[in-house]
Amino acid sequence: MTDHMIESTLSELERYYDTVPRVGGARAEDFGALTLFVQEGAGWPYYARPALGGPGATPADVQRVLERQRELKVPEAFEWVAETSPSLRAAVEAAGLHVHEHPLMVLDPSAEALPPHPEVRLLGADDPLLTAAVTVPALAFAAPGTSVGEAGPAELAAAMAEPSAEEGRARVSGKLAAGTGVMAAAVRDGVVLCSGMYNPVGDVVEIVGVGTLPSARRQGMALGVTAALVAEALAHGARTVFLSAGDEDVARVYARIGFRRVATALIAEPQA
Repeated sequence: MTDHMIESTLSELERYYDTVPRVGGARAEDFGALTLFVQEGAGWPYYARPALGGPGATPADVQRVLERQRELKVPEAFEWVAETSPSLRAAVEAAGLHVHEHPLMVLDPSAEALPPHPEVRLLGADDPLLTAAVTVPALAFAAPGTSVGEAGPAELAAAMAEPSAEEGRARVSGKLAAGTGVMAAAVRDGVVLCSGMYNPVGDVVEIVGVGTLPSARRQGMALGVTAALVAEALAHGARTVFLSAGDEDVARVYARIGFRRVATALIAEPQA
């Protein structure tokens, strides 16, 4: 992509980032250079990010948002794109937050589609495997990376028995029923081994939450799930498909199906 194309794409993604929490049920609180999104009722907790078209945020701006997040008892989290808001990192680090870097990748329109994975399918709002599909990424992200890990079907079954699993299923089921999300899963012998979603806003789609049960890694399932989501998004008119990879190793996996790095997504939160 040329510099002009990247700049245009990043502007498009900024509009997406500003819109998706609003359509997801969050209210927007204005802090000048920053917007704090607060979930209304049940749903995903959100974060603060640079106001669309706003000035660069100062440490004082960040501190005001942090105080409001603490008052509301919501996550102390900020998300932004490094290249679009270059001064924000210093401001959030001055407030004592830790910044995580994630390759921001956009699908090359000329990329060739992978053949469908035989174990991957789309899930509907009432699919009996939906609870498992919502739970698998949490186990995956608890053991980040691409190496084979210990958590397997037994750990998945235990996690599905937690109340949070049903809450997650209900949230995702509502999105699928409303058409504001699409989920795909890799299923073997009735067990969900990998899953992921996409969230559309107009003709822009973000692929999120692709995670493989650690014991089932290195079998191409994340690629298969991602490819299925890409195919479904393109079939429904998506013009821009993007994602944030967990790290450089994961980014290399996504590059195999045509995603190209255009920037760096940053997430700031308190030190663990």
